[in-house]
Amino acid sequence: MSRPHAAAIIEDTVHEQVERVLRSRGWGNRVITHVGYGSSSFVRVYARILLGRKGREHTEGPEARQDATGALSPAHYDRGWRAFITSPATGVPVKVTAGDREVYGRSDRGGHVDIVARDHGLEPGWQQVVVEVQGTDPVAADVFIVADGVTHGIVSDIDDTVITTMLPRPMIAAFNTFVRRGKARHSVAGMAPMYRRILSAHPGAPIVYVSTGAWNTAATLNRFLVENGFPLGPLMLTDWGPTNTGWFRSGQAHKRSCLDRLARDFPDIRWLLVGDDGQHDPQIYADFAEARPDRVDAICIRHLSPTEQVLSNPMKIDSPIRPWAARSVPTFSAPDGHGLLRVLDGAGKVGEPVAPDEQPSRPGRSVPSG
Repeated sequence: MSRPHAAAIIEDTVHEQVERVLRSRGWGNRVITHVGYGSSSFVRVYARILLGRKGREHTEGPEARQDATGALSPAHYDRGWRAFITSPATGVPVKVTAGDREVYGRSDRGGHVDIVARDHGLEPGWQQVVVEVQGTDPVAADVFIVADGVTHGIVSDIDDTVITTMLPRPMIAAFNTFVRRGKARHSVAGMAPMYRRILSAHPGAPIVYVSTGAWNTAATLNRFLVENGFPLGPLMLTDWGPTNTGWFRSGQAHKRSCLDRLARDFPDIRWLLVGDDGQHDPQIYADFAEARPDRVDAICIRHLSPTEQVLSNPMKIDSPIRPWAARSVPTFSAPDGHGLLRVLDGAGKVGEPVAPDEQPSRPGRSVPSG
């Protein structure tokens, strides 16, 4: 095994020293869970272990919801930078109870937990698993179990596809992430109705949000999606900062890896890939479609306005969609969700909505007590 990059060694040393000092002052483990996904044969559970002050080592599981798209509790937004003032707890033993299975693992160098449990026995639809860490109460994590026989799904980018952020212009990105409150962001017109319309025609189909955003923003993103009418689904985010191979992780590599993982996890699903032409989505989706044309139903690219294009990537001069991508799978483009829905519907890619009483029921939520 090759030696980790110097940047990762430096970061790990800093984290180790900080953790030692905080634990000596009585800080303990704090668990934050994220939305996971699975099928009848496996479930993938996401969580993060951080350090919290003595007496405040609270856990953060899923909020009480009416269903998968409605929040009961009132919104509370902090400045974005607050989510980044955290200290990861590394190498912490973790126990996950998923239905009939108990699996064990440890948090990684960033405090992240990514555990797969097989033969879990959970029913299709929204379910909960339990994450346990020493020194904390058990905390629930939402997971969406895809039923056998489901053949459609949506993969969606987030920045400039569902949220207007003008990424990756550095100053705007930093302002949106670290200064503005979550509620100050705006959703892209028509995207939420488009996703709901497509999913209503394919009961039980998953939607997965893949982004190069940091895991620190997961709670804010989930709140934004719910309150703007987007269907809830797993977030596949990344961790900013040094990696074992370099000073910064590759956002393109992250998205490509996520697509490949979803293709392996759900071999029978054909995905609708939705992104924007401000960054690398067209290229990434086109490459994936060329490599796995049987796994892609269509590609939808939100066409940014001239102003958004300049703010997003002022050096970009090439065409947003490569010609051969349209030959591999159907490729559509429009300035917003309303336009994309019209062209998808015209091409017969939407389908007829299923009556509400024919939709699969969504089980209730309950966070287990300690």
